[in-house]
Amino acid sequence: MARTFRGESVHKVDSKGRVSIPASFRRVLQDCDPEYTEGLSPNLVIVYGDHRRDYLEGYHMEAIAEVDAKIAKLPRGSKARKLLEKLFNGQSHPTQVDETGRLVLPAKLRDKIGVTTEAYFIATGDTFQIWEPGAYAKHEAEVDRWYDDYDEDFDPLELLDGPGPAGE
Repeated sequence: MARTFRGESVHKVDSKGRVSIPASFRRVLQDCDPEYTEGLSPNLVIVYGDHRRDYLEGYHMEAIAEVDAKIAKLPRGSKARKLLEKLFNGQSHPTQVDETGRLVLPAKLRDKIGVTTEAYFIATGDTFQIWEPGAYAKHEAEVDRWYDDYDEDFDPLELLDGPGPAGE
């Protein structure tokens, strides 16, 4: 069973907001949707968040269920629970991949991240992100500068062994 999204790609967005989702992502969505059966469309949840978030984040059904379970363990009425409920329940869009392998991104979500004719998809483990390609390019340049904190012979796998520079 494929549980992890991997890869990146750019896809055309039509005037109705339909965009093909990478085929490998569709397989993960199918494998991680307990309600999926052959011939039906897999479910997912797109979290769009507040004004500070300039991308959409797609969760397969197992991943969103894990988040929901963790939220449910927080004390009712706590600030953390209210914030997380707003983000993951209120600022989200439950949807399905259609029979042609596309998502329909509502105008509100496209406008929020500035997507018009193309959308950039990038895997982030048990989620994936959807960006306006130019915005992602700027973000990627910032992230690439993080490598400057390390020596030239740095092996990224070292990060799995503990804190990096400045206790990160």
